[in-house]
Order: sequence, then structure tokens, then C-alpha cells
Amino acid sequence: MTAHADPASPAVRRWSALDTAAGGLALDLALYAAATGFAAITAATSTLPPHRAWGAVATIGYALATVAATTQLLARRRAPGTPLAGPAARWAVTGLTWATTALLPVVTQSVQRAAGRTDRAQEEVVVVEHAGIRLAEHGTPYLGPDAIAALPPGEQLLGYTPYQPGMALFGLPRAAADAWWTDARVWFAVATALALAALVTTLRATATATGPESCRRDAALLRAVQAATVLPVAALTLATGGDDLPVLALCLLALALAAAGRPGRAGLTVGTAGALKLFALPVAIVLICWAATRRAGTRTALGALGLPALALLPVLLVDSDALVENVLRFPLGHGLVTSPAESPFPGHLIAETLPAGRVVAAALLVAVGVAIAVRLVRRPPRTAATATAVCGYGLLAAILLMPSARFGYLLYPVALLVLAPALALAGGTGRPTFPATARRDPAEGRTPEA
Repeated sequence: MTAHADPASPAVRRWSALDTAAGGLALDLALYAAATGFAAITAATSTLPPHRAWGAVATIGYALATVAATTQLLARRRAPGTPLAGPAARWAVTGLTWATTALLPVVTQSVQRAAGRTDRAQEEVVVVEHAGIRLAEHGTPYLGPDAIAALPPGEQLLGYTPYQPGMALFGLPRAAADAWWTDARVWFAVATALALAALVTTLRATATATGPESCRRDAALLRAVQAATVLPVAALTLATGGDDLPVLALCLLALALAAAGRPGRAGLTVGTAGALKLFALPVAIVLICWAATRRAGTRTALGALGLPALALLPVLLVDSDALVENVLRFPLGHGLVTSPAESPFPGHLIAETLPAGRVVAAALLVAVGVAIAVRLVRRPPRTAATATAVCGYGLLAAILLMPSARFGYLLYPVALLVLAPALALAGGTGRPTFPATARRDPAEGRTPEA
């Protein structure tokens, strides 16, 4: 996964061999077959109705993808040059798989919910839609502590909006109409698709490699897109909740813009993600450190940190106590109710089983944060691919050590780590490429950025 660091390392060679076996089709087949089993098990055993509903539809989608990948693999063995097994066909199968395992379940569950099925969405969908309605009516997506305390005990959890104010924008359509297309997941999917399309366009426009190198780059890019779309943890998350997918897609796009030598646009993009959810903040910090090595740290920081701050300002003026209650007290475990988010990760197990376990888990989390901060100061990432890997490994460590975390959060480090080789193969130094007639900025060796 870390081809950007040392292309000759054993780990990189093993991953490259696995990823490119049979033109990438071997891993495609393994992915789709394993996903079919995962979706089937989810449909049969999950205790969450939206997850079971996703599994019932996604099993068929993944099974069709498995058949398609098998057909491509057999065709490649019989006729190695056949277009049926080529890159374009692999992209087509990936797109169709995302449509059947993520987009179709989103629409299906949204239609069923609009028809009266209240068990066709996870809590975060309701929370975001309520936040959008409050934003439209009161100018803030947050309820104050008194308003939350006045709710029935069983509804107080849904009274909290532990997101940044920008997330409420996905709930605004629900304020206008109660229909399937105003379901927040529909708009999560639209935003995700647009960001990923921009990512692919950016990297393809940036790269100058041709021949075999271009094929390797496109294959790595396809794998990165698969990680953010058809991987079961991504498809399931989008279909049942979805709020993490636009945040992830914007972070990936920001790193792609960094690889294209666009630090200002990278800052604005990751800042947009940060205005939705604080999960983007670590990516923003790493990108600022990367940009500092190119004398663009201030320009990147203006967007990366300025946009989330601007998003907070209006709601801070409307009701500062409500903002603090939702964005700070509740996530830190000091709200009127506690978050139900928990997965059997080391941090949760430590917090629940050891004496003073929460203190121990918090100390480990802080230690990891300090170690990453020291690394960024002493050896700031000088390529977009390295920055992506730092983000991926850092978030993975944080998720594993958080006392309260969801299994779905793993989609962040997985997608980031799979993207890193694509950025390296796309020329992921973070330096722009120039046409022969382009005029460069002599101070920084770059063309002026729009």
C-alpha cells in the first residue's frame, strides 16, 4: 500500500503483485466474492433493519459482479488482449456494482421510508434531516441543552447533532418536502459521486505517464475508487447512514488536488469536508504540513481551517450554548446522554475492562497524536502520496484506540491507504506538470494557481 515510500520494499512488492495479478481481475474477483458473502450474512443475521435490507439487495449486486469478474478472468486467459478483460470493462463493472450495491439500496430504502417504513434509515439520517429543518426555521441546526432535556428520554439522543453546521445542508431538502428524493442519503450519494468524479478527472489530467506506466496508474486509481464505493463498508455505510461518504470523498479529492500541485484548492476542498464533520481535521493538518514544504502553508490553511470556522460563526452567534453542547460536550461524553457508538476495537476494550480504562485509552490516543505531531514537525510529508499514507495510518491508529468508535469509521483509513499508490503513480509529488509553453513562477517553480 505504500508504494510512494519505497517501491522496492517487500511489502510494496507483495501488494503490487497481488493487486496486478491477472491484470487486477484476480483481486476484483476476490473482492466481489467476499463482498457477496458479507452481504448475505448481513441480510441473514444483522439486528439492524436497514442493514438487513441493504444486505438483501447488495447480495444480488455483488453476486452479479462476481459473475462478471469471473467471465472477464476466463476471457483474459483465452484471449489476453480482449477488451472484455481490459481497464474500461473493469471500470464498467465497478460502476455497475456501486449502482446495485449502494445507489439502488439508497433509493429503495428512501422510497420505502417515504411510504411509511420507519425502519429504513439509521439514526444519523434522521438527525441530519432534523438539523436541516431547524437550520431553515431557526438559523441553527442545534438544540440547546434545555430543549434536549425537555425531550422524552428515548428521543434525547436524536436531539443531538454531533456534526459541523455544514452537514445540515444535506437535510435542507427535507425542510422543503417529505418525499423519497429529500432523504439525506440521496444527497450524500450525489455529493460523493461528484467528488469522486472530480478526483478521477484531476488525477487523469495531471499524470503525464504513457504506456505501461499509464496502465499501472489507472489500475491503482480504479482500486482507490473501489475502496470508496464498492467495498462493503463503504456501500453499506452510504445505503444505511451515509454521512461519512461525502466527507471521505472530499478528503480524497483534496489529496488528489495536492498531487496535482493545487494547494489552495486542496485547502478549500478539505475545508469543505471539515465544515461537515471534524473527521476531516487530521487530513487538513497533514495537508497544511505538506503545503508548508512548498511555501503554500498559509494559502492551504486559509481554506482548510477558515471554511470550518466560517461555518461555525453564524450558528455561534445564534446560540453558542447549543453549539457547545452538540459539538463539544456530547462527543466528549459530557452530554445529557452518551453516544451508543462502540465497536470491539482495542480502545473500547481497554476502556471497558481495565481499571481506569478510559484514562488509559485516552492516554494512548494522546500518545499516538503526539507521535504523529512530532513526525510531522521533524519530517513533514513532501509528496501528496506520503501525506495520504500519514493520514491513513494516523486515522487507523486513532480509530482503533478511541473508546467509542463505529466499525464504519474504518472506511477512512482503508480508502486513504489504497489511494496513496495511485497518487504516487500519478506523479504524486504535489508539484504541477507544465506544458512546454507554460510560464512558471520563478519563486516557487509553479504556474499561478486559480
